[in-house]
Amino acid sequence: MKIVLASNNRGKLAELQAMFAPLGVELIRQGDLFEGEAPEPYGTFVENALSKARFAAEHTGLPAIADDAGLCVDHFGGLPGVDTAYYCTQFGYEKSDDNNVRALLEQMQGVENRRAAVVSTLVGVRNPKDPEPLIAVGRVQGLITTERHGSHGFGFDPVMFIPEVGLTFAEMTPELKHAHSHRGRSSQKMLAMVRERWL
Repeated sequence: MKIVLASNNRGKLAELQAMFAPLGVELIRQGDLFEGEAPEPYGTFVENALSKARFAAEHTGLPAIADDAGLCVDHFGGLPGVDTAYYCTQFGYEKSDDNNVRALLEQMQGVENRRAAVVSTLVGVRNPKDPEPLIAVGRVQGLITTERHGSHGFGFDPVMFIPEVGLTFAEMTPELKHAHSHRGRSSQKMLAMVRERWL
């Protein structure tokens, strides 16, 4: 079975391909099939992921899986949320992982409540009009550190400390991160649903 991954992120594709391999499912990056990006006008991960999955299914005629993920900081009332990738731009920085981390550390200076969650929402559709999309949410609670630790991963990994492991995501090996990450958790749930309902 072929499924299009509604993302042009090669890192995300590699991560998900490895997880879906046991099902005998081939994940294909949407950028290898067509050009264009789905609109993501919504305020929630699930709505944006559904928009991306439907868009990819419509343009390819294949079942599609999309991921929308982000950082939800308690002190900011759950923000940046769906705007995580562009977080630093509101403070005059150019969009990049490095600038996102810099802006977050600046905005969190002197803040006592450092609780935050990283959330990954995967949505799967068999076709653009699928009335029963598969929805899998992975959520990991942690703390924002006061400085960067570790050199692995991407995004906010250097400042996202996971108390149950005692490390930031950037200090973990890829295998350890996968076992404890939001995307690892949502992927395992999605895998089980695809196996049960689509195969």
